[in-house]
Amino acid sequence: MRLLGHILLGLLLGYAALAALLYVFQSRFIFFPEMGRGDRLTPAQLQLPFEEVRIAVADGNTLHGWYVPAPGARATLLFFHGNAGSIVHRLDWLPAFRQLGLSALLIDYRGYGQSSGRPSEAAMYADAEAAWRHLTEVRRIAPARIVVFGESLGGAVAAHLAARVRPAALVLHSAFTSAPDLAADLYPFLPARQLSRYAYDTLAGVRALRAPLLVAHSPQDEVVPVAHGRRLFAAAGEPKQWLELAGGHNDGFLYMRREWLQELDRFLQRHLPAAAG
Repeated sequence: MRLLGHILLGLLLGYAALAALLYVFQSRFIFFPEMGRGDRLTPAQLQLPFEEVRIAVADGNTLHGWYVPAPGARATLLFFHGNAGSIVHRLDWLPAFRQLGLSALLIDYRGYGQSSGRPSEAAMYADAEAAWRHLTEVRRIAPARIVVFGESLGGAVAAHLAARVRPAALVLHSAFTSAPDLAADLYPFLPARQLSRYAYDTLAGVRALRAPLLVAHSPQDEVVPVAHGRRLFAAAGEPKQWLELAGGHNDGFLYMRREWLQELDRFLQRHLPAAAG
C-alpha cells in the first residue's frame, strides 16, 4: 500500500508539473512564427504584381505585409493567417483571390515574418485594426468594399475585427470557437479551460457580427474539429453560408477545388455592392 501511495503521489506531482509547465510556457504552444529571412519568397514568384507594405503601430513596432492588386478588383480582401509560419506560407491563396477579382492585403502579426515586436492576443487585435486603417484611411477603400478573411487562429482575429468595423463580409476558414474550447478538445486529460491564458473568442465576435458570414470547414480537420465551425455558423445571424471542405487542417484549402471557389464567388456576388471599387 505504501508503494502504491508513492506511485500515486508521483503521478499526481508529475501531472501538476505538466499542468504548470503548460500554463507558464503557454505562448510557446500557441505562437509558431517564422522570422524574416533574406531569401523570402514573394508574390513575384507567382508573377503577381505587389507592393511591400509597412504599417506603424502605436507601440513603435512595424508590421510588414503585401498588397496584391487585382485588375478591375470588385473588392479588397484583408487576410489574417494562422498561428504558424508567416505570409510567405500563404502565397498559394493569391491566385484564387485574383481569380475572384479581389485585391488582397496580407500582413504578418508582430513577431512574425518581417514584422517587429512580439506576438500576443491583444497585439494581434491591434495589428488587425492597424491593417484595417491602412486600407480605409491610407488607401481610401470603403468598408463596404473590404472582405475580412481569417484562417484558424486568424479566424479569431478576423472575427474580433469584423464585429467592430462592419466590413462587406467575413470569411472564416477552419476557425475555432475559442482558445479554451479548442484546448479542452486537444488536451482532454488536463483542466485545459482553467489553464488557458488566452481567449481568442471567435464565437463572441460572430455573435456581435453585423455583416454576412461564410464559414468553411472540413469534417476531416484533425486540429480544429468541425464542431467548432458548426457552432460558429449556428451562432451567427443571417445572412450566412456554410461551406463544407475536405481534407486536413493544413490541406483543406479553399483554392484546391473549383466548386469551393465557385461557392465563395457566389457568396461575394450576393453580398458585395454591384459597382466595382
